[in-house]
Order: sequence, then C-alpha cells, then structure tokens
Amino acid sequence: MPGGVDLHMHSTASDGSASPSAVVAAAKAAGLGTIALTDHDTLAGVGEARAAGERAGVRVIAGVELSAVDAAGEEMHILGLHIARPDPLQRALDVFRTARRTRALQIVERLNALGIPVPADAVLAQAGDAAIGRPHVARALVAGGWAKDIRETFDRWLGAGRPAFVEKRRLGIPEACALIHDAGGIAVYAHPGGDGTRERVRAIAAQGIDGLEVRHPGHSASDTARLAALADEFDLVPSGGSDWHGAAEGSRTLGCMQVPLEWLGRQEARVRERVAQEVNA
Repeated sequence: MPGGVDLHMHSTASDGSASPSAVVAAAKAAGLGTIALTDHDTLAGVGEARAAGERAGVRVIAGVELSAVDAAGEEMHILGLHIARPDPLQRALDVFRTARRTRALQIVERLNALGIPVPADAVLAQAGDAAIGRPHVARALVAGGWAKDIRETFDRWLGAGRPAFVEKRRLGIPEACALIHDAGGIAVYAHPGGDGTRERVRAIAAQGIDGLEVRHPGHSASDTARLAALADEFDLVPSGGSDWHGAAEGSRTLGCMQVPLEWLGRQEARVRERVAQEVNA
C-alpha cells in the first residue's frame, strides 16, 4: 500500500482518545498507508481497526504495548508487532486487564483517603471498555474539578512516588518476549531514549528482544543515531512511530515519526525467520 508507515499508536481500546476506526481515518488523512495499533495490554481494537483499514486502504498491523521490568526492577515498555495469533495472547492479557482494574480501584481508595472524593464509577466511566490505567483516573480528576489538567494529577497524586501511586503487576522481559513470540510477533524495545545505552541494549537483546524503536518523538537526534547504530550492532530490527494517543500532544502528531519501508521489510523478514524456526523446531 502507498503512503507512510507509523508503527506506534493508541486508541480508546486503551488510553487513546480516538476509536480504532477513527485512528485509521486519521492515519489516512495524514497520508499513512501502514500503521500498527499498539494499545496497552490489549488487542481488542485491532479487529475494528482492520475492518476500517480495509475500507480506507490502510494496512493495519496487529500490535500491543506491554510493560515489563528488567532485573533491577526498572520499568520498560515492549511493543509486540506483527501479531499473527492474537487469541492466546489476549487470554494472557485478560489477566493483566483484571489487575489493571484492581489497581485503578486501589488508586481511587488512596485518593479518597487523601480527601479527594473522586468516585470509582467516574473512573470506570472514563475507561469504558478500554484497558484501564492512570490516565483514566487523571481524566476523572480533571472532569470532577480536582485538578486543572492531566499533568497536575500526575505531579500531585498519580506519578511514581506520589501519594496515590500504586505499582502495577509487571512482566519480566523474557516473559513479555515469550508472550509476543508465542503469538507469532516480534518484540521491540519501545522508546528507549537515553536509557538505550550499549550495555542496556546488549543485556536486553540477550533476553529475547528482536528490535529497537529508533524513531520516537521523545528521542533526541543523538538518541536516534545511537539507537540506529546499536540496532545494527546487535542485529535488532529498527522500528519507530508517533506514539499517538488521539490528539496533538506537543511533538506527538500522527505520522511525525515515519518508518522507512526498508525497516518494515526487515521486520517482516524477522517474522518469517521466526516462523521458519518454529517449523524446524
């Protein structure tokens, strides 16, 4: 398909503000021909997005974004791209979805104890059918008049180390990669930024990562150059995308970080390699 390539975006299936079909419409308007829908901990929006993509002439790659922790307990995000067998992965993700809801209710309890009477129903309403997360709590706080904007909610209550922060259930890197591989996809270290040092990339590559998100709006020019070189050094496929959530967020505009077609081809070749390994195993 003609058009640009953007392999990182979110819909209302997780914490985006545009429905999966609206994401596709926006991608079409932005001149994109291939996108990956990478909602947090869910593949629920992929079916709708693909149906819309068929009508609009936009290829939709099934994707997901998982949170994982390294051996030191530091959080990182992993994109699963080119998912071919969604059902077993979605069943595993449903467990995390339940854990997300429990966490959100615990955050509400902490907020209530702090004298902020945001009701749980208001938070659940913000999430709707999406995989619930802190942004939904934040939106309920803003809608209820307890904060002027999303940033304030994280600075005062919801950010790590703040009074209402609750840790979420986390995957180890090998476990997250295994889930993605079992679903026929490839695992990509998302938006490494300055944390994507040679030592860290080497360690993570040894745990099953297939690729690096080289292009991301949060990366500096030096980050992008370093990550591209590390991808080549450790035989990792490069990727990139806008990390769009459905509205203009500073530098995060849909299609702002397009992926060269050659990178997409390298990803597809890596998928074929994994399929061949499964057949010959």
